[in-house]
Amino acid sequence: MLLCISPTDCLLEVFRVNTFSFFHVSLYSAVLSARQCLQTILHCLCEERIRIGKELLEAKKMEELNERKRIIELRRLEKEEEKRAREKIRQKLEEDKAERRRKLGLPAEAPAASKPSAPPPVEEKKSAFLPVRPATKAERMRDCLRNIKQQNKEEDAKVKRAFQTLLTYIGNVVKNPDEEKFRKIRLTNATFQERVGSLGGIEFLELCGFEKPEGEEILFLARDKVDKAVLNVAGAELNSAITNPFFGVL
Repeated sequence: MLLCISPTDCLLEVFRVNTFSFFHVSLYSAVLSARQCLQTILHCLCEERIRIGKELLEAKKMEELNERKRIIELRRLEKEEEKRAREKIRQKLEEDKAERRRKLGLPAEAPAASKPSAPPPVEEKKSAFLPVRPATKAERMRDCLRNIKQQNKEEDAKVKRAFQTLLTYIGNVVKNPDEEKFRKIRLTNATFQERVGSLGGIEFLELCGFEKPEGEEILFLARDKVDKAVLNVAGAELNSAITNPFFGVL
């Protein structure tokens, strides 16, 4: 028995098959395009990640280089200060010796016998070194600590304790910059006033970035103002003031 199919049914069947094939081809093309786009995006992300990694590495190297320069500069300044202090002590000893000879009625020593004292070429050395970023801040910190030492000459123990307390404050902020309790100091605290405030240590903390909010009796260092480079310089200056026996002599 023959199956009779009308021409209309044949046309509909052909249209259905063609439409189905076209849909599959279009879907396949869309998948390929999406895959190519995804591969392109992944490639761009990999390149961006590599670029960022290189930039971070360069920034780290630059930071380490600047840190080494700062340490070298601090050591040089410390040696110069120690040399000037030794020279001053030597001159003082010579003056005392001359005074004793005068009181004993002895003639003064011949100029040839005395050792010529030539001041160290501080200015020439300064020009030989390139300035580093926190150098000015370091000098202000050093002057502040020197003033504290000279204004309390008869209280070496209290001065040393003040420097150690300041070093503790700075070290806590460097180690825990996100902890607000280490970035806030109450000026009404009796221990703080006895160890630091009464000796003039507030100025040093302000050089480190601490600020006194209006109407409040606290010193506060905002998180976005924590500069570890400055704090490291402050720590180095405090450590030098504590360990250098000639600090503040001049």
